[in-house]
Amino acid sequence: MRSKLLATCLTAAMLLWQSTAAAQPLQTVPEVDLQRYLGRWYEIASIPQFFQRQCVGDAMAEYAQAGADIAVTNSCRTENGERSVAQGRARVVDAASRAKLEVTFVKLFGWLYLLGGDYWVIDLAPDYRYAVVGHPDRDYAWILSRQPALAMADLIAIEQRLRENGYDSCALLTSVQTGDISEKMPLCKAVKKE
Repeated sequence: MRSKLLATCLTAAMLLWQSTAAAQPLQTVPEVDLQRYLGRWYEIASIPQFFQRQCVGDAMAEYAQAGADIAVTNSCRTENGERSVAQGRARVVDAASRAKLEVTFVKLFGWLYLLGGDYWVIDLAPDYRYAVVGHPDRDYAWILSRQPALAMADLIAIEQRLRENGYDSCALLTSVQTGDISEKMPLCKAVKKE
């Protein structure tokens, strides 16, 4: 009886802690060196989004300087083996940290990008081997890596920090990458210690 009561109390305390973390404003990293951030990133896990519904694997993003903006090219493998590609633009909205950007894929007249969404860098390895991108409402998140695979120790630490920042880590699904992850599964289960 005591063990059931203790388990119930611990569960309630954990739920209260998680809801308190979710109520706190989402924090970004203190600073992003955009020149180091440019280049190719592989998607390791994400909260599935409607605009990625055609993707079955090998999702990646490439960032390149485009004047004052950043050119964004997202791509993935579709069920029929072809690459789906979306091109957009990002602009820095917090010049002090450069950790808050706005990204859009809505292009008018062949040159004018409109209707951007928040792209906040909320976790970043000191050597830029991985990054975590989120949204202030915690509606989405992407774990990105410079390589198609990420060390389990990094993934465990990232998952813990996501939970501490109010994310439901079970809402993120691992991304299929050729030569590494072969199936989608909730991040909370992918890092579960046996």
